[in-house]
Amino acid sequence: MRYRNLYSPLLSIVLLASCDDVFQTHPYDVHIKGEHNLNTKNMARIEEAFTDNDTLRIAFISDTHLWHSDARDEVADVNHMNVDFVVHCGDLTDTGTTKEFEWSRDILNGLRMPYVALIGNHDFLGTGDQTYSVMYGKMDFSFIAARVKFVCLNTNATEYDYMAAVPNFDFMEEETTRDSARFDRTVIVMHAPPYSDQFNNNVCKAFRRYLDFFPGLMCCVYGHCHGDDVGSLYDDDLRQSVRTVVFWGIDCAEHRNYRIMTITPDGYEMEQIRY
Repeated sequence: MRYRNLYSPLLSIVLLASCDDVFQTHPYDVHIKGEHNLNTKNMARIEEAFTDNDTLRIAFISDTHLWHSDARDEVADVNHMNVDFVVHCGDLTDTGTTKEFEWSRDILNGLRMPYVALIGNHDFLGTGDQTYSVMYGKMDFSFIAARVKFVCLNTNATEYDYMAAVPNFDFMEEETTRDSARFDRTVIVMHAPPYSDQFNNNVCKAFRRYLDFFPGLMCCVYGHCHGDDVGSLYDDDLRQSVRTVVFWGIDCAEHRNYRIMTITPDGYEMEQIRY
């Protein structure tokens, strides 16, 4: 009995130590391995590399979820294109777990060019919004390349039960004039578009009016809907707006297509790429 009492605790410790792979941490623990603050780092790279360019080529991808095989193929395809940088329009994950964020980041890190990623509604699940903030940074952000400002907005109002300022009109108003000497044109990027299930549709008209204040607004780009759509979304004549705004929908990885936007001094073109 004396020896049994002595060695039983030691045996338990050995068994527990050998079972590290069995006892996992909580899936929403926000203990992120690998790179953090990716958007800030990559925006700095983009702004430094493309300040004086006349032409930009941007790949817009979205909604990779857990379609990892399709996402890897998408990254491989983009790498063969003449693209300056990539914008992921959100839903990096399916259930917002820390491990899913790591998987998604590791796939996107296979890109040969810098990229930024917006937050999608699936990325809010559990503690996903906290994980996104650590891994990527602020949920509303902007950067400038070739005198074009890219304003990236969190539009996932349903995830806050409509209790937060989403979309953030204060941020939008500030971005219309911040660094105004450095940009002449604007592209607005979001995950959920107006009149979708995630957008705060009580403020759709106000959102449309704010768009008119952005210098040289070229278009809006969004994800979420898993389709390669294009349209105005608004009846601009009835809104008495200054201009018609085109909204481009970016398809999900499962459907194996994305868009490349080519911006020149004379305007822009959108090309659908199938892979």
